Amino acid sequence: MRDIAHFVNGQTLVGASGRFGDVYNPNTGEVQARVQLATADELDAAVQLAAKAQIGWAATNPQRRARVMFEFKRLLERDMNSLAEILSSEHGKVIADSKGDLQRGLEVIEFACGIPHILKGEYTEGAGPGIDVYSMRQPLGVCAGITPFNFPAMIPMWMFGISIAVGNTFILKPSEKDPTVPVKLAELMMEAGAPAGVLNVVHGDKVCVDAILTHPLIRAVSFVGSSDIAHYVYQTGTAHGKRVQAMGGAKNHGVVLPDADLDQVVKDLSGAAFGSAGERCMALPVVVPVGKKTADELRERMVAEIETLQIGVSSDPAAHYGPVVSAAHRDKIADYIRIGVEEGAELVVDGRDFALQGFEKGFFIGPSLFDNVKKGMKTYQEEIFGPVLQMVRAESFEEALSLPSEHPYGNGVAIFTRNGRAAREFASRVNVGMVGINVPIPVPVAYHTFGGWKRSAFGDTNQHGVEGVKFYTKVKTVTARWPEGETEDSAFVIPTMK
Repeated sequence: MRDIAHFVNGQTLVGASGRFGDVYNPNTGEVQARVQLATADELDAAVQLAAKAQIGWAATNPQRRARVMFEFKRLLERDMNSLAEILSSEHGKVIADSKGDLQRGLEVIEFACGIPHILKGEYTEGAGPGIDVYSMRQPLGVCAGITPFNFPAMIPMWMFGISIAVGNTFILKPSEKDPTVPVKLAELMMEAGAPAGVLNVVHGDKVCVDAILTHPLIRAVSFVGSSDIAHYVYQTGTAHGKRVQAMGGAKNHGVVLPDADLDQVVKDLSGAAFGSAGERCMALPVVVPVGKKTADELRERMVAEIETLQIGVSSDPAAHYGPVVSAAHRDKIADYIRIGVEEGAELVVDGRDFALQGFEKGFFIGPSLFDNVKKGMKTYQEEIFGPVLQMVRAESFEEALSLPSEHPYGNGVAIFTRNGRAAREFASRVNVGMVGINVPIPVPVAYHTFGGWKRSAFGDTNQHGVEGVKFYTKVKTVTARWPEGETEDSAFVIPTMK
């Protein structure tokens, strides 16, 4: 049995806790490895080493830090295929999707390569008589990231790419369900020229999470996961004096107006609802057709489209999606489908009985489609996080607008229409953090920022982009004067520029 160890201070570190988590191959249902789970003391040792490394790393000029990022990018591109295979073997997503996971993280690294320009401060000459004022952004120290199973490459790179580029050192606590790729990323960072201790990977469960949230040397924590845990992370981390950005769950809606191109909508919904087996916080699990004619036609086309989907092992290039991450998660999705039927929603397509020949023990579940879902239902209010598409019919634009706006989650939303005025009004008024117009998964590009509203995010700073730079730095403002001639009298009032 392969053991997955921590990676601390530039080298593999075998833990001494004696506690392990099982790492499955979702395609076969078999345990393929064990991951070590750290104690609070082991986390502390990693933080102490990261704090020592941070002094020299922060003193490294931004251009040299950027060169490390450029080399890391090159190495990641070199190893893209092998990393995608490892990722798929632990997560279950198909290879093409794993490459997308890596590529979207790589785009944040590309943004971080421009850190010398991004870190430039502001300068005002002659703000007062002989007085100049300038500002600079400086790193915080040791930062940490707690990342989920569904994007084991992209989300860690969202966090550590920018944090390291601005001069911090980083402790990454990845999901224990698919931990190998995060370790590989840390090894590549060392190969790229980062000093030992700059990027560290410490595996763990709640013991490790709580140690991160309460450690006095960790200055900022970034988190992505479920909303209940995100809320806990935010409350605990801020109570211990840390900056915290905690991204939670989602229930993203796709509003379909009567003038939409339904051929394109069906293709977009299929990929957004069922891609990666629905295990995306930016998946599109709720479709809101406006008007009975639109709803009836969309339902008919979606049923036909679902019949064309191929579910297979993650290495099958013909598969649209693979297994979910665990047997427990598969059973949870099936239970939500059961609850939806009991609540009175119409189960048009039932994917619970799907089994893949030759891989009957794998964690597979077929696509499901509900119609006539009502907003008071538990299955509508909660995140299913699986290949389940729910249709909530609306009679008007205003009713369709109100559904995502009033929902407890506010991560992403999409509208499908040919009407520019309707799209513009929807984007302006909807109470959701990220909006797609004829774009089913509106994840912003790396130089913009990612972040939802309401129960989808806790904290006031988004992931990556300029917001990410702000999160991982603190501003220092200097007011300078170089007097000439006679010494001036002391001022006993607050100085002004009058």
